[in-house]
Amino acid sequence: MSRGAGAGYDRHITVFSPEGRLYQVEYAFKAIKSVGVTTIGVRGKDSVCVVTQKKIPDKLIDASDVTHMYKITKTVGMCATGKGPDIRDIVQKARRKAADFKQHYGYEVPVDVLANILADEFQVYTQHAYMRPLAVMVILIAVDEDRGPSLFKCDPAGYFVGYSATSAGAKEVEAVNFLEKKVKSGASFDVNQTAQLAISALQHVLGEEVKASELEVAVVTADNPNFRVISESEVEDHLTSISERD
Repeated sequence: MSRGAGAGYDRHITVFSPEGRLYQVEYAFKAIKSVGVTTIGVRGKDSVCVVTQKKIPDKLIDASDVTHMYKITKTVGMCATGKGPDIRDIVQKARRKAADFKQHYGYEVPVDVLANILADEFQVYTQHAYMRPLAVMVILIAVDEDRGPSLFKCDPAGYFVGYSATSAGAKEVEAVNFLEKKVKSGASFDVNQTAQLAISALQHVLGEEVKASELEVAVVTADNPNFRVISESEVEDHLTSISERD
């Protein structure tokens, strides 16, 4: 009897390959890339910007209902890249965890704490064979009272860390290579430079000019720490500045 019970339990434990690889997590990363959307985040000296592609899968869909940008709290924003149902799930979890934190401690959750909490949520899905890892990667941005401008990324493996600049999605590797050349050690950018670097990095990896209507750009700044998605006209201004500079 004990042997049968043990065998049943073993089937629910996540199994690593002989090489130490966890295929379920690798499939989650591949699923994120298969969506074909690339996201880029850049941290400046007094601001943080995140930009992503806005792809409408069906011409009949109302474009205003399609977004990858989510306000978790008034000052903490999330850009989620991956499968739509998994995005909705992690956004709901993030908002609930943020609300629970505020109710328990009496103040808004710091962005690094929320990143840690979400990474724990992701990691739980890697522990059991019957739980599919979420096919979504999230970038969190905020201007923290203690840390200042902050940029964090969480992935399906449950890993999170702060960045000066980062990327997620289809062209992640190419974007990171581009950003490593542009974001030097100790470099600092103002609000406009931060946004334009993120947009130009996305244009570079896509290898084509993009329209303002094809982008979503969100920012937080020291003088206005509220998370907000900038208007299409503001995005157009940034695109014009980039083209004139190049």
